Amino acid sequence: MIAARIVIAGALLATGWAVYAKPVARPTSPSPQDLVLARKIAVTLGLLLAALYAALMGAFWGQAEGGFSSLAGVQALFAHPGLLLGGWIHYLAFDLLVGTWEREEAAAIGLSRWLLVPCLFLTFMFGPAGWLLFMAVRQVRLTMISQTGEAAT
Repeated sequence: MIAARIVIAGALLATGWAVYAKPVARPTSPSPQDLVLARKIAVTLGLLLAALYAALMGAFWGQAEGGFSSLAGVQALFAHPGLLLGGWIHYLAFDLLVGTWEREEAAAIGLSRWLLVPCLFLTFMFGPAGWLLFMAVRQVRLTMISQTGEAAT
């Protein structure tokens, strides 16, 4: 049962990122309709992952030792396969939703999608590292806007 949930979560994540990245990776700028559709899909998949996470935590929380007060406690908590899967889904959902915010923020400030793509890849693979890169690139872009008087798009 847990193995099936891993496959479902992985398929949801792959679908979300594939649909979400397609308009960014195209040689032409994505249409507003493409961006709206991609956002709806990403948010819907994020909600599905969140529901799966809540179901796993509700089903397995009382079955494991450990807790969040120490590293040893977290290790003991995630020794339970159902809670480990819940933890992984937690990362999947947050990475997808952070990527959604990054793309929307990039569009709002007129950030080149060629600068956005590495940030999205790092967010997908390494979560906080991708967000950190995006925040640095974003700050450079905002500084350029304020120095040139350029209006963000």
